[in-house]
Amino acid sequence: MGYFVTVEPGVKLYVEDINPGGHKTIVFLHGWPLSHELFEYQFNVLPAMGYRCIGIDWRGFGKSDKPISGYTYDRLADDIRAVIDALQLNHFTLAGHSTGGAIAIRYMARYNGFGVSRLVLIDTAAPRGFTKETANQLLTEALNDRPKMMRTVTETFFFQYITEPFSNWFIHMGLQAAGWSTAAIIILLRDENLVADLHKIVAPTLIIHGIHDKVIPFAQAQELHHRIRNSQLVPFSYSGHGPFWEERDKFNQLLRQFIG
Repeated sequence: MGYFVTVEPGVKLYVEDINPGGHKTIVFLHGWPLSHELFEYQFNVLPAMGYRCIGIDWRGFGKSDKPISGYTYDRLADDIRAVIDALQLNHFTLAGHSTGGAIAIRYMARYNGFGVSRLVLIDTAAPRGFTKETANQLLTEALNDRPKMMRTVTETFFFQYITEPFSNWFIHMGLQAAGWSTAAIIILLRDENLVADLHKIVAPTLIIHGIHDKVIPFAQAQELHHRIRNSQLVPFSYSGHGPFWEERDKFNQLLRQFIG
């Protein structure tokens, strides 16, 4: 079922809550500039195996409200905390992809991992996000020809072949975001880093990263593994930036094994 949660006056986030009676809960945070729909190929499978899967669209993206401000790691982490409080979640797995992984890291550091028993970081945009060069190119496109920017993102995202209909679906997902929120997150990824947050993570952490990732280099996953004390790194040999789709069977099985 889908519903909205108010995270601050005038701002509601969309939450997709599948199998609310499930025995173990996984909260999914999508990457930029997408939405919870990114995890369709987890939501198809995991709830049927007894998991409660919760997808949150962050502010500015998907079906959530799109305020003009609040696109900082602190505020985005505060939004996640507001949803977790509203749903009274505890002992859940927090799984973040790309920028969603970066938001998850800030949540863990800012709230001492409140409620999180396990952390999954998927091709995470941390400790650093975009290089200045990449960010400025994306920013120019975002502010002048956002559909073209979204096509560029889609072309670099996957290592595996994708069909034209899949590409169209993916582009459409990215265009559900607001232009201003799309641009604001590019600036965030360019200007901020999360090195200082990493030593504060104490929950067992699974780091998944495609070795062919052209968006966030595999070396960053190795750095996360080095800096997060209780972590394991699993390379995905046939994936780019999207192992949850490119090697979905392996991904889903690994997630289940990790959660236990």
